[in-house]
Amino acid sequence: MRALRWHGKGELRLDDVREPAPPAPGQAVLEVSFCGICGTDLHEVADGPNLIRAGAHPLTGVTPPITLGHEMSGTVTALGSPSPGVEVGTRVAVDPCLRCGVCRWCLHGEYHICAKGGSVGLAADGGFASHVSVPVEGLVPIPDGVTDRMAALAEPLAVGLHAVRRAGVQPGDNVLLLGAGPIGVAALLSAKLAGAAAIYVSEPVAARARTASGLGATEVYDPARSDVRREVFLRTGRIGPDVVVEATGRPELVELAITTARRGGRVVLCGISGASATVPITQIVPFERTILGSLGYNHDIPRVLDLMATGRLDPAPLLTGVRPLSAGQDAFAELAADRGSHLKILLEPGRS
Repeated sequence: MRALRWHGKGELRLDDVREPAPPAPGQAVLEVSFCGICGTDLHEVADGPNLIRAGAHPLTGVTPPITLGHEMSGTVTALGSPSPGVEVGTRVAVDPCLRCGVCRWCLHGEYHICAKGGSVGLAADGGFASHVSVPVEGLVPIPDGVTDRMAALAEPLAVGLHAVRRAGVQPGDNVLLLGAGPIGVAALLSAKLAGAAAIYVSEPVAARARTASGLGATEVYDPARSDVRREVFLRTGRIGPDVVVEATGRPELVELAITTARRGGRVVLCGISGASATVPITQIVPFERTILGSLGYNHDIPRVLDLMATGRLDPAPLLTGVRPLSAGQDAFAELAADRGSHLKILLEPGRS
């Protein structure tokens, strides 16, 4: 089969590889329907290894080259052992978190921050191929009425939902989102579902700003033209937002997020960056602001799929392109050159 694999920094190749072996107990093989290109994938190609290990991963033992792709939907073609609610032929989305199952965090239900954890597509071969082997514990059946294409968007939407849940957004809260990329848009949709009274967005890319506005943002600001902190302060009765979600990973925005939140407010950082950020302690302690990290999802993918199935969450605005796997390298290059024109491109391995 053909697989889009990371070989090293700047080296993304469409290789001929063997199909997955018959699954061992606890594993399943999927025929991949769709798999999304994530910003993490782009960073690995541009300047990795970051989350990919240069040597063997401590949990999986996998070494590069590695097939990328962790935002996927597909159909189960083989099971290594019985799994409740899943059988051959079941349509599934995938929670790609790999976990040891025995560390303190796994035993307390926090599998997404497993001490040895990783992700399908970064620590083991992923979904940019016609077939992939994944742990059965990560399989999430797709409800009737949700297409495979939309189900492939459940993973990035779950990142936004998890951030909003971590922030404890309540009905009536004022929320500021820094960044309207895929995760920022996912957080926008999730904050609306949580009952936020007003959702303000800071986004310099015009196309993304228009998307955020069309999805119901109260106000959208271009930070190059507006003092976002001042504007939101004035629009919240000179109080400030209850919650600020930083969804870009840009370290210079961390200080803005902290200083913009109201006294006693919450700041959630869900963008990932290898850079260091300046944290103004005098803006945290005297104002009793709470700073939270938010990594991925913890049982949030089933929540997103249920929201889709009941019509409360429409993932369609997140999808801006579908390409065959054979065009994957071009899609990566297009996103690297101009990420502002797209939110999410899916690759379709079965499409020629």
